[in-house]
Amino acid sequence: MTELVHILEKTVSPDHNELQRAQAFLEQAAQTNFPEYIRSLSEILANASFSPVARMASGLQLKNLLTSKDPNIKAQYQNRWVTALTDEIKSVVKKNVLGALGTETTRPSSAAQCVAYIAVIELGLNHWPDLIATLVNNVAVNGLQSTELLKEASLEAIGYICADIDPQILASQSNNILTAIVHGMKREEPSNRVRLAATNALLNSLEFTKSNFETESERHYIMQVVCEATQVNDTQVKVAALQCLVKIMSLYYQYMEFYMNLALFAITMEAMKSEVDDVALQGIEFWSNVCDEEVDLAIEASEASEFGRPPQRTSRFYAKGALQYLVPVLIQTLTKQQETNDDDDDWNPCKAAGVCLMLLANCCEDDIIPHVVPFVQTNITHEVWNFRDAAVMAFGCIMEGPDPSAVKPLAEEALPTLISLMNDPHVVVRDTTAWTLGRICEVVSDAALNRNHLEPLLDALVNALQSDPRVASNACWAISSLAEAAYEKASEGRVDDSNEPETYDLSRYFTPIIEKLLATTDRPDGNQANLRPAAYEALMEMIKNSPRDCYDTVKATTLIILERLRAVLQMDSLATGGDRTQYNELQSSLCATLQSVLRKVTPHDAPNISDAVMDALLQMLNGPGGRSGGVQEDALMAISTLTEVMGEGFLKYMDPFRPFLLMGLQNTTEQTVCSAAVGVSGDICRALGNKAAPYCDEIMERLLENLRNGNVHRSVKPQILSVLGDVALAIGPEFKKYLQIVLQTLVQASEAQVDRNDYEMVDYLCELREGVLEAYTGIIQGLRGDASSSGVPGGAVTPDLAMMEPHLPHIVRFICQVAGDQEKTDGNVAACAGLVGDLLVGYEGQRPAKLRCYQVGLPKNCEDSRIKLQLQQVDEICCGMNWNEGRSKEFGRLER
Repeated sequence: MTELVHILEKTVSPDHNELQRAQAFLEQAAQTNFPEYIRSLSEILANASFSPVARMASGLQLKNLLTSKDPNIKAQYQNRWVTALTDEIKSVVKKNVLGALGTETTRPSSAAQCVAYIAVIELGLNHWPDLIATLVNNVAVNGLQSTELLKEASLEAIGYICADIDPQILASQSNNILTAIVHGMKREEPSNRVRLAATNALLNSLEFTKSNFETESERHYIMQVVCEATQVNDTQVKVAALQCLVKIMSLYYQYMEFYMNLALFAITMEAMKSEVDDVALQGIEFWSNVCDEEVDLAIEASEASEFGRPPQRTSRFYAKGALQYLVPVLIQTLTKQQETNDDDDDWNPCKAAGVCLMLLANCCEDDIIPHVVPFVQTNITHEVWNFRDAAVMAFGCIMEGPDPSAVKPLAEEALPTLISLMNDPHVVVRDTTAWTLGRICEVVSDAALNRNHLEPLLDALVNALQSDPRVASNACWAISSLAEAAYEKASEGRVDDSNEPETYDLSRYFTPIIEKLLATTDRPDGNQANLRPAAYEALMEMIKNSPRDCYDTVKATTLIILERLRAVLQMDSLATGGDRTQYNELQSSLCATLQSVLRKVTPHDAPNISDAVMDALLQMLNGPGGRSGGVQEDALMAISTLTEVMGEGFLKYMDPFRPFLLMGLQNTTEQTVCSAAVGVSGDICRALGNKAAPYCDEIMERLLENLRNGNVHRSVKPQILSVLGDVALAIGPEFKKYLQIVLQTLVQASEAQVDRNDYEMVDYLCELREGVLEAYTGIIQGLRGDASSSGVPGGAVTPDLAMMEPHLPHIVRFICQVAGDQEKTDGNVAACAGLVGDLLVGYEGQRPAKLRCYQVGLPKNCEDSRIKLQLQQVDEICCGMNWNEGRSKEFGRLER
């Protein structure tokens, strides 16, 4: 024990070597005899005779044996507690950590954390039943006998438990927990430390106090205690109490009307005006949350109206009612902008006020305009830079939310002044102006594309590319938005969306803008203010949104990007440390730009550059940077674009590319890389058709392994299912060798069920079902093949497709199940309709009763163009079959 104490004290040593030796000793002790080690740590923590440093270190080591930020490691640690320790050891450890509460002289309490992380494990298994009662007694029942440290530590333990445990586990004990918390928060409590611990505990426990908020008397008492805590002189307690109000507004909006009029409005307005940043931030955050809630409620009301039912919750329009009071305070806060050395990561009331103003504009729409515009008009040319900046910022904040027809004339009127402010002597004003111009280009692009403003606007933005990185970065964003808007304007009215417009408003400026953006990506300070990625993003948007008369510049840009990629790859092997990160980011940017260029290259020009492009991408994947997930993902996505451009011509690259594709499919630890590899697999099959067959065994093996692998991120699995259909469609009858195992997999996937109260899981289920439907579609089409060339009599089913007949009842039941689900997506409907059409075509000569495809429940009217096309095709198929009346009745009713 003495040796362990000595080692623990060394874990805070300033000597790096000594620290490493101590850590190595402790890791070895945990591996050699985990039960004895964890018991010894708990005994040191509980023994007040040991030094505070040793006790604190023992608590930290013990906590780190119980939990981790990595969910997988955390689950392993929790399982180790359950399986590797005897009940006797567990009992000793729990007794020690609980007994250590209130005996430490250091804060926060290490014992409280240990109690909490053991509780998260034990309470979930219905063990340690008396823990919550003990903690509550330390604060409330025995409060007069308890020391300040004991009450504080017990409340900290409650807070930690509530923050990390499933709320349902503690729902039955919410009354007891609230009793302790409220006891610690009430104004009679003399210790601000106890009040702070109690307030933080309440903040962490609000999710499972729903029943308490539903009971009026209990709700009144909780709100009274929280509101009183906002008036405490201690800043930490005040901030924690305001945080509680922010969270309460999100969780229990429907109960807040009484308190809003009585206290919340006054409390939060006072907080917003505070000179203490932490207090002001929470006041502003409260109203930002109100806006978020009321925007969501407006969406819910709109959806309910579409379905002809009343919404479950209704908005109280707090934000709209408070506009006349909120806007002046927020604008006044905007004038407190800091000097040029303001750190982008430093969240302050000025930035929070800007965000809140944007949320108010989205929530209150046109109603916000008269509250903001007078300040803008009065101060946009103010002699004090802070007021000029605040006016420009306020104007930019209200661009989105109000009706564009109301904002457009304001933007047109302001543009000359804003363009002149791009030359303002103060960098903060130039930065905000560039951002506001970006907002105008994005939201009311018609004003920016006005012929009276376009040329001076472009001059200002292009000149800004040579300005400070923060200004140049916003100018890049403005150029991106302007390019997209100009392209959309030129594309209006064209029947065929696949053809590019001949020209657009930016054509005469296109080449010089591209040249300036390329120069900007090469700036030595490009790593500041996200400038280099922003410049590449603008370059990509300019190329993506380019008309035909700019194609020569696009081709020239291709060669420049390729040359840069080669240069970076040559230096890649020499990069180390921070340089490695920068090289990886640069490779990713160049890859992404290459994708934009490749999508514009004509089929005639593509073969001339494809060898150089593929060589560079393979070198990326094979180089040191290729070990980075981001670089792998971007290289794979660029190759995906190349397959689309090259079609069957991509076949010559398959042998050198195959090992990297398989490596990507096996990279299940990095979701984005695996997803990109799955996507490339589908692209290859679509590009090569049956020429992909020699590579499909390995691809199918990896895809099916990933479907079975529980460690593969769930978002990848619907994509894999869809790619199975791509493989089937590509290789046709050769897919028979995979058919049985694939069909079993699809049955399992089609039977998946999720928690319908979890919106993310419902979305996942819809994606999974769409993947299943697309897989079935690919298989049906692939096995059907070309019936006319297979020697099959007209109207007969091909022998390969006949293999699917035993599975038809399940497929049709699945279609009906999806179509009847009220939470189905448009994608689900389109996939159902497409699959129904393929079934009808494939089994045209069979007795229609085999399909049993009646009362599918697909929508009769739909505005989605993709679904309309699918349903139209089903109609045409049915009409073309010329079934007689008897067979038509036998088939049943196919409802569109």
